[in-house]
Amino acid sequence: MRSIAFIGLGSNLRDPGLQLQSALGEIGRMSQTALLAQSSFYRSAPVGYLDQPDFFNAVAKISTGLTPQQLLQQLLKIEQDHGRERTFCNAPRTLDLDVLLYGDVQMNEPGLHIPHPQMHLRAFVLAPLLEIAPDSIIPGQGNVAVLLRACGDQPLERIVHVAAG
Repeated sequence: MRSIAFIGLGSNLRDPGLQLQSALGEIGRMSQTALLAQSSFYRSAPVGYLDQPDFFNAVAKISTGLTPQQLLQQLLKIEQDHGRERTFCNAPRTLDLDVLLYGDVQMNEPGLHIPHPQMHLRAFVLAPLLEIAPDSIIPGQGNVAVLLRACGDQPLERIVHVAAG
């Protein structure tokens, strides 16, 4: 049985646009998984730890036969392949991949929370999600378009063209 899931992507180190482009290709090549849609890239200010470069963010829509736990393990492997280091909370990173939504599943396990617990508060997640899935609902939180309006004070820039380098 296949499920529709949404993956959040973020990077602010080592050519963030290229990191996201590469990760999207790798997500599309995961076992039992097809990349159905990808958002534009968005530039956003860091959250939490502020002394770091801006982030590039995107959201991918996939169809997958993987369980949520298997999907997370595949995404962690992609992060690792991109040199992800977990030095401290909200640290700069080459690549961050999060399971945002997985069908209508709601789960709270060590290391895996679906829906992603902060996604409804982050314009850099909601705007790209709204772009590729305009009718999205976050279980327990509500309509993505309404939630995004509540994040109107968070600066966000849609990146029209991402140049390597």
